[in-house]
Amino acid sequence: MTIVSDAAAAPDAASAADRLRITEIFLSLQGEARDAGWPTVFVRLTGCPLRCQYCDTAYAFHGGDWWQVDAILAEVARHGVRHVCVTGGEPLAQKRCLGLLRRLCDAGYDVSLETSGAVDIAGVDPRVCRVLDIKTPGSGEAARNLWPNLPLLTARDQVKFVICDRADFDWARAVVAEHRLHEACEVLFSPSAAQLPARELADWIVAEKPPVRFQLQLHKLLWNDEPGR
Repeated sequence: MTIVSDAAAAPDAASAADRLRITEIFLSLQGEARDAGWPTVFVRLTGCPLRCQYCDTAYAFHGGDWWQVDAILAEVARHGVRHVCVTGGEPLAQKRCLGLLRRLCDAGYDVSLETSGAVDIAGVDPRVCRVLDIKTPGSGEAARNLWPNLPLLTARDQVKFVICDRADFDWARAVVAEHRLHEACEVLFSPSAAQLPARELADWIVAEKPPVRFQLQLHKLLWNDEPGR
C-alpha cells in the first residue's frame, strides 16, 4: 500500500532543500540479501537512470510525492521495526538520499541501501549496508556499471548479480574472480525470475562452486510483483 504524506504539499523555499521524491513507504519482509525474512520498512525513492530489461519496479521511474525528511522518519518510526531499506528506482539518483541515510542511522535503525552500482557510493554513510547490484550483460545495462565503486566495498556491504542465462553466469563468475569480490564482502547470485529457472542457476553454482551465495527473492514467492509488498 502506498502511503501519501501530508508533506507532499509544495514546500516553501526554506524547506525545499530537505525533501525527497518518494514513490512509497511500506512495511513488509525483506526479500533478499543478508537480512532476508526480517520485517523491514521500505522507503522507495522515485526515479532511475537505468532501464534494465527485467525491472520489476518501473512504476517508480516517474511520479511520486515530495516528502520532507522529518516526515519520512516519522512514517518509518510509525511501523515500529528496526530494519529500514532505502531502495528505488535508483535512490542515489537523488542527491539528498545521502542525508536521509545518515538521519536513519542517527535514529538507530539497521539501514540497507539497494543501489544499481551505476552511481558513486563513496558518500554513503559507512553505517549503511550497501547492496550493490552489478548489472550483467543480460540486463541490457552492463555498460553503466561504475567499476571504481568496487574497491570501496567493505565486509558490511553485499554485491548482487541478477543472472539471466548461462552467459551472464560465466560473466559474473569472471567479475567476482577478477575483482576478488568474495574477499571484500558477501556475493549473491539471483535468477532473473521470468528468464532463468531457479533450479538451473542452483545446479550451476553447485557444479562450478564459485564463492557466491544463491538466493531467491522471497517477496516474489510470497506476493509476486505486487507494489507495496
